[in-house]
Amino acid sequence: MVCSPSRSQIAAPATTLGDGTSLIQAQVPLAHYTSFRVGGQAEFYAEPSNLAETEACFEWYLKHLSGFPLTILGAGSNLLISDKGIPGLTINTKKLRYYHAQEDDGILVASAGEPIARLAWNAAKRGWKGLEWAVGIPGSVGGSVVMNAGAHQGCVADQLLWLKVLDPDGTIHQLQPTDLDYRYRTSNLQGSDRLVLEAAFQLEPGFDKATVRAETNRNLRMRKSTQPYHLPSCGSVFRNPYPQAAGHLIEQTGLKGYQIGGAQVAERHANFIVNCGGAKAMDIFQLIQHVQAQVEQSWQVLLKPEVKILGDFS
Repeated sequence: MVCSPSRSQIAAPATTLGDGTSLIQAQVPLAHYTSFRVGGQAEFYAEPSNLAETEACFEWYLKHLSGFPLTILGAGSNLLISDKGIPGLTINTKKLRYYHAQEDDGILVASAGEPIARLAWNAAKRGWKGLEWAVGIPGSVGGSVVMNAGAHQGCVADQLLWLKVLDPDGTIHQLQPTDLDYRYRTSNLQGSDRLVLEAAFQLEPGFDKATVRAETNRNLRMRKSTQPYHLPSCGSVFRNPYPQAAGHLIEQTGLKGYQIGGAQVAERHANFIVNCGGAKAMDIFQLIQHVQAQVEQSWQVLLKPEVKILGDFS
């Protein structure tokens, strides 16, 4: 059990959702909320649908769980959660979904829970260039901003105009990309307690709609033909150690198809680990470690995980 006896009887806030359930719930399984489809329970869990509910979650956290982990969960597509679960409060932003376009300026403003791929399609339908690379990204806007998601030589840092974040004390800040210390697949928001509320992307309007849609669709077809979308995965597991590609090093080490329990190095793309059915988080974790050890032994390169690993794997 994740929940300690001293916190097992903590009262949830009085706020209730539309179906009558409490805003914050205890001992909620998280496997369904991650693209790996593995992981244990959240000690406490919330799915706020607006700013007021999000602020209430933070207020409750500071009152009851300050000093314990606060985990922000988006689409769960770049995440490996321990079979033992995670302590503290997990806030899922999936219900924080909206976007609007500033037609005259070519700006799309989207909430944290909005799927980045859907935003890419909405930009393409307008004939706005700049997000064609994002069409196959399985994450949310919030998660994509935090990790500087990217593909096809594009990334969030190229288009991000500004973002708003909520601190646990209830303060809202508007930040610029220069505030985030953006690097390859990382920012200073990773590991922080700040929750991305919304982000604005500066795009290039005025292009032929059919042309932008066609380019976006080409990127999606390419991803589907080269990556194992048919099985649960987190996307790319390791950062590319430029100028080399992680997938190439793993494949040349002979690890395609290597399996531990229900977790396998994908045959279609070696930088993917897939859940072949019944995998445990520990299977995936041990496979990550095995790949790192074998690649380092063969190529003297230590692959760094792109996937965020949460919880106790001892």
